[in-house]
Amino acid sequence: MVETTTGGEPDDGAAEVLDRPLPDGVRRRVVQIVSDGFGGLTVAELPVQLRQYARFAPNRRAKFAGNAMAAALETDPLFRQRIAEKLREAQSELTGALDSGSPPPAADPLDVAAAAYVLRPPGWVKLVTAAGEEALRADAERADEETRAELDRLREELAEARGQTRTETERLRTELESAKKEAESLHRKLRGALSDVKRGEAALRKLRGEMEAVRGEGQAHVSAAESETRRLKARLSEVEATLEATRRAAREGRSVEDMRVRLLLDTVLDAAQGLRRELALPPVSVRPAETVDAVEPGRMTPKDIAARALSENDPAILDQLLALPQAHLVVDGYNVTKTGYPQMPLEKQRLRLLGQLSQLAAQTGAEVTCVFDGAELAAPVLLAPPRGVRVLFSKPGVTADEVIRQLVRAEPPGRPVIVVSTDREVADGVAKAGARPVASAVLLKRFSRG
Repeated sequence: MVETTTGGEPDDGAAEVLDRPLPDGVRRRVVQIVSDGFGGLTVAELPVQLRQYARFAPNRRAKFAGNAMAAALETDPLFRQRIAEKLREAQSELTGALDSGSPPPAADPLDVAAAAYVLRPPGWVKLVTAAGEEALRADAERADEETRAELDRLREELAEARGQTRTETERLRTELESAKKEAESLHRKLRGALSDVKRGEAALRKLRGEMEAVRGEGQAHVSAAESETRRLKARLSEVEATLEATRRAAREGRSVEDMRVRLLLDTVLDAAQGLRRELALPPVSVRPAETVDAVEPGRMTPKDIAARALSENDPAILDQLLALPQAHLVVDGYNVTKTGYPQMPLEKQRLRLLGQLSQLAAQTGAEVTCVFDGAELAAPVLLAPPRGVRVLFSKPGVTADEVIRQLVRAEPPGRPVIVVSTDREVADGVAKAGARPVASAVLLKRFSRG
């Protein structure tokens, strides 16, 4: 808190001003005086900025409202007068002495300065200044005493530390001498131990050499025995594999040949029965006159038969082929679906084609096999084949075209096999094997016909 000299009568204490900050010790005593007198005033008697602290305890009020009370005491003369009255009531002897101009010599200078600051008797600035200087002087003396005491303490600690250092040095010197003697003894023992170790290492190297020789000889015998064992096991495996292959070939060969012969026989019998129905031959024997080449009334001429020839794209040709005895229809699945409805997902393509093939199998009675390419599948397909349709997926590394060729080659010669695919390579290959290729568009037209 700093005030500047504004002039006034030198005998009037209220006109005097303090030209330096209020010393801290004096300021704390002033705040305590204001806080003590604060509680004796009504709320209306307090400055507006201090009314919020009216219900605070004195210590708490001094802690939180110290700056505000000091400022109000300085700027509000009426508030200072009221605090001065409370101070006179509480410390009548000190205030009376200050009013008479002779402060008690035994009083605390800080208390005298604080009371003078509140009462503002003539010469109060000198009292405050003197109290501040006295407080500074007392603080300096106290600090000097504390410094001297600290210096004495440090000297004592230094002397004690020096004594401990000398003691510790002597102890360490003794231990060092003992350690040197012990180290010399250990060096002697170590040299002896090193000599023993060197002799032991030499003996160990000799034993290792002998062991390596024995181990090498043993490993050679073991390797020879293992080689002979592996050769005998390989020979045994080859013999067992050959025997098993021979047995399996004998079983499968007989089974496949029996199946092919029986299927061919059924085909011939069904063809003979179909031919008998188609020709509708009378049960009588052939007459010589019937062997004469002529045209009877109502019979077809070769020209009429040529007129009945069907186009390769006519679905009726597929009906004729499926009407043959023991006909087997082999379908290139994705070739058909990607020709007819490529925009659909593969799963829906398969389901739609297999449903149509199931209806066709029920209508014609023919054997139907549908082959899909397994290379386009991320995982095995969980699919229940529809009634009358065999569903096959090619193995990894094998195309659907190769599976179709295997199916055609598996059939006996003479059985009618119809392969539906637009792939020219597939069509040419199955045609050479004796099958009848049909374009995918023909099958799709047959489906649309119902």
